[in-house]
Amino acid sequence: MRVISVVFVFLLALFGAANVCGQAGDLPERFGHWTAYGPTEKFNADNHYASVLTEAGLTRSASRIYSDGSHKSRVSVLQLRDPSSAYSVFTLFGRIKNSSPVPGKDPSVVGQRLTLDVYTLVAVVDQVGNFIVQVEIGKEKDFTESDWNTLKDALRKQADKAPLPPIREYLPQRDLDAATQRYALGPAALRVAAESVGKPEIAGLTSAVGFAQGAEAMLARYHHGREAGVLLLIDYPTPQLAELHMRHLETAVSDEAKTAGSVIERKGSLLSVVIAPSSPAYAESLRGAVNYETQVTWNEPGATATDPPWAVVLYRIFVGTGVFMIMAVAFGVAFGGFRIFIKRMLPGKVFDRPEQMEVLQLGLSGNKIDTRDLY
Repeated sequence: MRVISVVFVFLLALFGAANVCGQAGDLPERFGHWTAYGPTEKFNADNHYASVLTEAGLTRSASRIYSDGSHKSRVSVLQLRDPSSAYSVFTLFGRIKNSSPVPGKDPSVVGQRLTLDVYTLVAVVDQVGNFIVQVEIGKEKDFTESDWNTLKDALRKQADKAPLPPIREYLPQRDLDAATQRYALGPAALRVAAESVGKPEIAGLTSAVGFAQGAEAMLARYHHGREAGVLLLIDYPTPQLAELHMRHLETAVSDEAKTAGSVIERKGSLLSVVIAPSSPAYAESLRGAVNYETQVTWNEPGATATDPPWAVVLYRIFVGTGVFMIMAVAFGVAFGGFRIFIKRMLPGKVFDRPEQMEVLQLGLSGNKIDTRDLY
């Protein structure tokens, strides 16, 4: 009974953490062989998870009962700000799996639904874009794969199609404890994520992370034999911001934690630190296994060199030189002919006017120079 209480309280809290009435248009009237049985219902607020959903940008919520004639199911949908915010909420469902007597699939991987089988209730949770959808049914086999696909297709038409955060692919897969991956876009989500993996001391780093500057965090629990630790990744928009907040985080991490192996390492715009590692060597191996590589992208426009053959180049040089010489001769003849024509038509009035002619004389003879003798 205690297990049932834990699961139901979390489900009702997370899906009821908004005092918003969903619109019936969010959920279809019919999908597969299921037909709407009742109207959209309101949710009651829960203060513990309200901050997480507010931080994730909850805009609308809807819940409706469907029937296929012999069975009933409740479909609930949360609409978040974007797929990244929805992914942050989706990964929180992993804490339910850890307390469930029948483990489901990994909820941190979109496309793998989380199935909770608690005696008489089966709750299946999945993500579709910026929607989190949950179906409560009596038995999982009552809700077929075709029903799921039809419901998701109806929601996908309304969902945001933006890609999911790439930081989720940076976590190493070796030694990973399944369903412990948590993604956070803000302090509230990071605090809940830290609590869910059993490391509440991570919450003390929230003020130094820098979520207001666009940081996003991803953490997961690892173990290998007696070795264990929680790997925390923080991604920033630029390497400069990563370097700045790395100094803040180094101040926030205690000297005892640094001695134990909680050393912050930067790769480009990504920071990695292992919280409470069993040994410094294991912490170093986890940081070294992070799947992150910096890439330099040259996005300036370019062109391919297409120089013509030398024979063509020489031919064009000779042709260009010949054209230039012909034009020079033509302009010279035109200018000279025009000058002679004006001198004949208007002698001494336009060109070579005697009163404006000045000639230097050496005085070798006594004859006076006549300017008309120059022509």
